[in-house]
Amino acid sequence: MSISVGDKAPAVTFKTMGSAGPENLEASDFFGGKKVVLFAVPGAFTPTCSAKHLPGFIEKADQIKAKGVDEIACIAVNDAFVMGAWGEAQGAGAAVKMVADGNGDFAQACGLTMDGSGFGLGQRMQRCAMVVDNGTVTQLFVEEPGQFEASTAENVLANL
Repeated sequence: MSISVGDKAPAVTFKTMGSAGPENLEASDFFGGKKVVLFAVPGAFTPTCSAKHLPGFIEKADQIKAKGVDEIACIAVNDAFVMGAWGEAQGAGAAVKMVADGNGDFAQACGLTMDGSGFGLGQRMQRCAMVVDNGTVTQLFVEEPGQFEASTAENVLANL
């Protein structure tokens, strides 16, 4: 069963890339006391994710934050090194925080895993976006396999 509106975000430990290397980021700290737009991609450096998904949120970051969002984050089942390098390559800067779910703990806890084995990707997180307000999911936009509409920056912005 997948996560639903009204559920608490799973209490997992993410990784982010810091100046000295990977750093732990507790979900409870990350989501606590603020409004976060979190969008998930199947993988860093993959075509739709690099050409449309992440760039859309970078471009719309100021407009999204103007709607009362404290932080925008991109998550993928990749390690912190890859997420950090992808963020740098895409110019994410301070607009979008790059979050690694290297073992897929968050994806599994959300019930939003997908099997990308046919493409050599293994288990990944399904493309989606969610608004988490003080730890509670208030909006959820899950894509059908192969689709890219519900979780776009434009759609999230229109629904804030």
